[in-house]
Amino acid sequence: MIKLYNTLTRQKEEFKTINDKEVTFYSCGPTVYWYAHIGNLRAYVFADLLKKTLEYNGYKVRHAMNITDVGHLTSDSDTGEDKMEKAKKREGKNAWEIAKFYEAAFFMDTDRLNIARPTITCRATDHIKEQISLVTALEEKGYTYRIEDGIYFDTSKLSDYGKLARLDIEGLKAGARIELVPGKKNPTDFALWKFSPKDAQRDMEWDSPWGIGFPGWHIECSAMSMHHLGNHFDIHTGGVDHIPVHHTNEIAQSESATGEQFVNYWLHNEFVNFKDVKMSKSSGDILTLDVLINSGYSPMDYRYLLLMSHYRSQVTFSLEAMDNVKNTLERLKRHVVELRKSGTGKINEAYVTKFVEKMNDDLSTPEALSVMWEMVRDDSISSSDKYATLLDFDKILSLGIAEMQEEKVELTPDEQALVEKRDKARAEKDWKTSDEIRDELKKRGLQLLDTPEGTKVEQA
Repeated sequence: MIKLYNTLTRQKEEFKTINDKEVTFYSCGPTVYWYAHIGNLRAYVFADLLKKTLEYNGYKVRHAMNITDVGHLTSDSDTGEDKMEKAKKREGKNAWEIAKFYEAAFFMDTDRLNIARPTITCRATDHIKEQISLVTALEEKGYTYRIEDGIYFDTSKLSDYGKLARLDIEGLKAGARIELVPGKKNPTDFALWKFSPKDAQRDMEWDSPWGIGFPGWHIECSAMSMHHLGNHFDIHTGGVDHIPVHHTNEIAQSESATGEQFVNYWLHNEFVNFKDVKMSKSSGDILTLDVLINSGYSPMDYRYLLLMSHYRSQVTFSLEAMDNVKNTLERLKRHVVELRKSGTGKINEAYVTKFVEKMNDDLSTPEALSVMWEMVRDDSISSSDKYATLLDFDKILSLGIAEMQEEKVELTPDEQALVEKRDKARAEKDWKTSDEIRDELKKRGLQLLDTPEGTKVEQA
């Protein structure tokens, strides 16, 4: 049995599919106007863990993810520039070129993090017809109104608007100031279709029953998810920042248009907090996966850091934390290399059962990792069986167990001479000289391991 925490009900629930053994699953994807920072990437690692856990349990997963290449304004309150138009001015390219470049960069990052590609990747610009149809359906049912800058959804028509975020609508109304968008009836109303500015031509704009313009951000996900997965589907994921506005508005417009429940299970991952690291994707001052790699860390170091915390808990990022994770993965790598020498044996069913129980309990990755390390250290299990079991765990963890190799450290002639001098000192039981050389090499970033086969040198 799989249990998942449903944001809609604020409790863990037994997971039951609409269709037997088939999961329909939509995850909010990137807005491709700039590189994804490593905080953004947590949402995709989380969605990947969920998908692979479901597949491990025998479900066929139909996973759709959007690419927002139009319509996402710099403010969630329907003000500011379209992020693609802003990026166009920054880089001197057209919006289509911007979208293509940063979509490729995004998928390069997810590939390096061993995140499986979605079954369906849907771009907003490829689904304009579906978005116009959805706005038309809402208009016919009386949920929309027109103001100077676009067509808006009237949230006052819904008695349960804000149920996902449990918004205090009356409190919002009482605290409302002058509307940021002139003509909006309610503070929570949102744009379905925005009109192009009269004094400028956009790269991305389309004709519609209401005039030349472009879709609002929220309508994109509703139109695309229902087009590919149906009006009512199993799972929708995203970051916690989507709860009060984006996902709340998706529910409002989707259920108003169809009269059906939109999604059964809403799952949200928490933020990554950056200790002494200030990040802002909109300003361009961000910490990317490339920056981590150039600082000496691997994508798997970062994936492991995320696995160490439950997806509903915040992760505190720091270089100290990354150093600790790097050392932990190096230890795992040494175990894997040694275990592999004995070949691939049989999966240990007892440990697999424990591991899967943890993952099926709302994706409890910290406890699943504890099971993994318990198994690695269990002397009652053969090396070949440990290796086979690690490979099985990795169907979900995706740490690249099968590809793990010992890193060869290139020593300078001086460093090699120090290693040989230390070996000689150890043979003569000159522990003082041996320790002094070890400390000297450690200052140079080298760690010495004394093994039955001799001295091994690794990066410290």
